[in-house]
Amino acid sequence: MNFRIVSSLVPLLMAVSAVAAGPAAKVKPISVDKSASFLVDEATTEKLWGDTLPAKVKKLYPANRWRFVSDVGGGFTESKTCVVTARAMLLPLRGKTVVFAPEKSATAFDAVPSLSKEQCQELARAKLKEAIQSIASSLAAS
Repeated sequence: MNFRIVSSLVPLLMAVSAVAAGPAAKVKPISVDKSASFLVDEATTEKLWGDTLPAKVKKLYPANRWRFVSDVGGGFTESKTCVVTARAMLLPLRGKTVVFAPEKSATAFDAVPSLSKEQCQELARAKLKEAIQSIASSLAAS
């Protein structure tokens, strides 16, 4: 008799514990993007950071203590030259706040005349990747 009661309570207890645990924890982003949305978007920068950083660097600088920050700016001049500046930085976290005290930073820039909007965006992604690779190589060597 007691076995029936206990066995019928097990699914109920499992359901209650699943609800109490709340929704599945979101994966912490490894990067923060402060770029002009015209050139790159947040999803693209997160993917660039994730694809470009070696596993060793991600392990040495975990997302619960550090954020990789990107800042891409630029656009077109009056003479239709695409100007891009991409800055990549490693910033510490204090609690949930990113502190602007760069541990490492790198900047890549370029100016190319007569590009389309899409080509300018591609240039921005390439320059950001260049800056990320520069940080990654210096951190991996540490």
